[in-house]
Amino acid sequence: MTTANVHQAKTNLSKLLNAAAEGDEVIITRRGGKVTRFKLQPLEKSKKAKLFGALKGKIIFSPDYDQADQEILEIFEESANKPE
Repeated sequence: MTTANVHQAKTNLSKLLNAAAEGDEVIITRRGGKVTRFKLQPLEKSKKAKLFGALKGKIIFSPDYDQADQEILEIFEESANKPE
């Protein structure tokens, strides 16, 4: 357990936060009294979502997704053959 007054906490806040993150109980007191104090406790680490593979099995392609649509091909061919 680490105890610090307000002035010490201001000066060493990073060190106190590191100690709290490591599981040490940190108490900040005012004027040495036990009436006013704060306890810093580390938060539980959140579970991060997987980035790669997160959509596996959720996206379904039709069997002919990579075959050209005849209507679209005709539109492209017509526009390519028209003079400007």
